[in-house]
Amino acid sequence: MVPAQITLRDDRTDASRGKTRAEGDSPVFAPRKSGQLLGGAEGDSPIFAPRKSGQSPDSLLSKTRVAVVHNYYQQPGGEDRVFADEVELLRAHGHHVVRLTAHNDSIEGGSKLALARDTIWNRRQAARLRSVVRRERVQVVHFHNTFPLISPAAYYAARAAGAAVVQTLHNFRLLCPQATLLRDGKLCERCLGKRIPWPAVVHACYRGSRSASAVAAAMLTVHRVLGTWTRAVDLYVALTEFSRQKFIEGGLPAEKIVVKPNFVHPDPGPSIGRGRYAVFVGRLAPEKGIDTLLDAWSRLSEPVPLKIVGDGPLADRVREAAAKDARIQWLGWRQPEEVESIVGSAALLVMPSVWYETFGRTITEAFAKGTPVLASGMGAMAELVDDGRTGRHFRPGDAEDLAAKVRQLVQNPSQLTQMGQAARRQYEQKFTAETNYRALTAIYDRAVGRNEK
Repeated sequence: MVPAQITLRDDRTDASRGKTRAEGDSPVFAPRKSGQLLGGAEGDSPIFAPRKSGQSPDSLLSKTRVAVVHNYYQQPGGEDRVFADEVELLRAHGHHVVRLTAHNDSIEGGSKLALARDTIWNRRQAARLRSVVRRERVQVVHFHNTFPLISPAAYYAARAAGAAVVQTLHNFRLLCPQATLLRDGKLCERCLGKRIPWPAVVHACYRGSRSASAVAAAMLTVHRVLGTWTRAVDLYVALTEFSRQKFIEGGLPAEKIVVKPNFVHPDPGPSIGRGRYAVFVGRLAPEKGIDTLLDAWSRLSEPVPLKIVGDGPLADRVREAAAKDARIQWLGWRQPEEVESIVGSAALLVMPSVWYETFGRTITEAFAKGTPVLASGMGAMAELVDDGRTGRHFRPGDAEDLAAKVRQLVQNPSQLTQMGQAARRQYEQKFTAETNYRALTAIYDRAVGRNEK
């Protein structure tokens, strides 16, 4: 089998020819029209308005020039949304931004041996990135995901071209080959801090395959030996303080990890929550606590409706529960605008995950609508939800405690109203685009400063 031809795609505008060029095999961005933002990617939309006439000018020369790098998974996820949102946020503020992407769909039909090699060190992609960074005079290369097609070799390429390196920690991949610190539906930290994460191979944690787990473990081991995680990255961006502490525990240098949460834009505005139902939004998978959620509703005698939005491997389990219990309604996958409306009309959002979560964007989206959240009392969820103020915590995996907390909340509508108002204030203080932009540019300034030392 021949190696899959996987190419970092480079989004930039060729002003002399009036069209967008792509570094890969075909252009993936439409030509820029007068007054538009620099092109939108496949699946992206220009969610930030361009600067209008009369506003204070933002000189491109005074703005950090950024390359934003992301390896898309085969199934779309929250990382993709954050990547797209931050690109548009930077462009809306006048930054020169180059998008460099790879997609796991390119793996199909390729050589497994070549993929294993490239997961550890992709020489071709590194050379391409180095060329783009030099040509575009990029000052910061911001990585969202390099696994498995780009590889940490790209960090070295960026530094060789003179750019600072920033890596957002969207998951626990640098600590756990499976990236979730979860095994067989339970929290697992057996690989945490180990130079060689051999337990993941023994238990076939990644994709249920020992060989695939061995490749992920080898990538982590090689770059620990090389000192990549401590020397090749100028700054890491953790999404919560909880995640930051986990990565410090796993061996990343504390002085290189800063905390910046994700944001919600545009501001959807608060709702009143007149629906008097609870809602779950997310992938229907074991780690999301679906079994705990359904078990809790089977223990509730109160007529509290539950709307479940999402799809995934446990769809049949949800379908069966909805068929047996008229209070449960499975809505499947819905457009973001519909989800926004459903969450805004809910009395509360339930997030029963049984893994730590690195952030929990669903929580901040609920806060933006003024909807309180009932969440597992651990990890990022416990940090984001202020128990008793913006929502409540329940014991992770404890269906009885979840049912009791739902009962308490629905019997006290005035408390729900107060929590919803506090949740909205929390959004306005911490999770808006402008707050995030200030934090992001401060991170870039600090990374450039470290790189110049």
